[in-house]
Amino acid sequence: MTGGDIVIAGVGGQGILLVGRAIAEAAMAEGFDVKQSEAHGMARRGGSVVSHVRFGGKVFSPTIEPGACDLLIGFEPTEALRNIHFLKEGGKLVCNTRKISAPAVSGSIVVKQPPDIETALNARPGTLLIDGYCMAAKAGSPRAVNLVLLGAAARFLPIPSSRLEAIIKKSFSGKTLEINLIAFRMGRGLRK
Repeated sequence: MTGGDIVIAGVGGQGILLVGRAIAEAAMAEGFDVKQSEAHGMARRGGSVVSHVRFGGKVFSPTIEPGACDLLIGFEPTEALRNIHFLKEGGKLVCNTRKISAPAVSGSIVVKQPPDIETALNARPGTLLIDGYCMAAKAGSPRAVNLVLLGAAARFLPIPSSRLEAIIKKSFSGKTLEINLIAFRMGRGLRK
């Protein structure tokens, strides 16, 4: 891959924007031209959040057309399914299996999720479903799900893992850094 079109989807508070920025920053450090776009739904209330990261020799638009995405990173299965139309034929999907019931606009109604989401996602070739929450908890904090997913997705990026680790080291310190590096490495070590 001489570049990449990455869609990162989930709900507010999961660290989606941090992962998007980490990929964008690492791609720039590798010499790629990078464009990034973020769509915040009700991010602070658990609403949909989607980040597009595009990088290559020369990138003209920050948004990805449906059917053109190389990699979809789903932080939540329903959000992954909602954004799967962006994946191109042969594109890769890395998705957390932990469901989050997102509140509707009023904040009092919980949106029901279809029971067969994992089956629908797993039917796609090139899919890696992982319990990122469980892995993050083993790394030291359930909040490190985003770094587990970044590690799992790293295998599909033309960016060395060491470059991504350098970005993580710039973003965190102390115990949080230690936990996030462990989470990233755990995700990176997964085998499909």
